Amino acid sequence: MFLTCNYEDSEAIIDTHCHLDDELYYDDLHELIKACEVNNIKKMIIPGADLDTLSRAVEIAQRYESVYFSVGVHPCNCDFYDEDLLKSYITHPKCVAVGECGLDYYRKEDKDKKEKQKLIFEAQIALAKEYKKPLIIHCRDSSEDLYNILSFHSHTLYGGVLHCFNASPLLLNLKDIGFYFGIGGVLTFKNAKNLLDILPKIPKDRLLLETDAPYLSPEPFRGKRNEPILTHLVATKMAELLSMDRNELIKTCTKNSNDLFFKYNVG
Repeated sequence: MFLTCNYEDSEAIIDTHCHLDDELYYDDLHELIKACEVNNIKKMIIPGADLDTLSRAVEIAQRYESVYFSVGVHPCNCDFYDEDLLKSYITHPKCVAVGECGLDYYRKEDKDKKEKQKLIFEAQIALAKEYKKPLIIHCRDSSEDLYNILSFHSHTLYGGVLHCFNASPLLLNLKDIGFYFGIGGVLTFKNAKNLLDILPKIPKDRLLLETDAPYLSPEPFRGKRNEPILTHLVATKMAELLSMDRNELIKTCTKNSNDLFFKYNVG
């Protein structure tokens, strides 16, 4: 564990996006989850991104009361979309969403698959509608296309979150159709000026905490393995920037997370 601080007296946090099925957690997952629970990370959601690890995500969620999962295929994995496999898990009592799905035009090899990415994104939107689940959205260098697609479906969606919100003023408008904004370790980076500028414009009842663990560790642990317990550092930074009491900020984000993912899915 990186973090040695004691957060046993903190308000309960929900890490809405952590890839606990990643191989970087193979050796110490049990100890990590137990440490998170002691430090009031009360719920953790493993987003579906890679079909090869989906069964592991389900197994982890079944083993630990605090862990949940979603079903989905990351846009960079669009060539491997298998709807039947996603449907085989989507009715599981610990499945709380569809995703992470969306669009990613960052790399040339992915940009060349724009139309296929859109097709697979639309398929997962349809899945979310059919099973009345919120969406976990991934967006990189594709804000306009993503906004247009989600706006088209605005009246038939069950909400969702813009994971690792990219500070796009255009995507901020999705707050009006039931979307939330996932804020993680990037908020603590020195080069996060756009996110710092837009954060106060996000309605407080639309903010979620996340890590994207094992990626994007907050300062001062940038470059090291991220863990759900480090949401505490994100919460501290967010409260400071919004001039809020830290526990009040956490309570707000936890309520938002429960409203989006758990109000209708699970207790």
